[in-house]
Amino acid sequence: MPVIKETDITIMVQDMDKAISFYEKMGLTLQNRWGNHYARVVTTGITIGLHPGGNEKSGSGSVSIGFLVDDINEAKTLLEQNQIPFKAEDGKSGKFAHFKDPDGTVLYFMQQVKY
Repeated sequence: MPVIKETDITIMVQDMDKAISFYEKMGLTLQNRWGNHYARVVTTGITIGLHPGGNEKSGSGSVSIGFLVDDINEAKTLLEQNQIPFKAEDGKSGKFAHFKDPDGTVLYFMQQVKY
């Protein structure tokens, strides 16, 4: 059985430059880029692969990616500074700021509730 060393979540994008810029604004770092064929952006605990998906949506629409933060207000400020619309919500497990990337991928920042 092969040993899994890392995991990428790949998102199909229409504009590689725009997608990389967006994720860098969210605090991820560009790790590698192979022209407009593929790029990897990373942060603690996750690597997101960006791959051109053409003009059609190729995702299932049933995936979301969450980024846990210590301070939801800082996350909201980041979204506001970058003019990214979001929906704030208090849930049972934490405080959320739901938003989308330029290609419509559902993302959220979450500050967990500690019991």
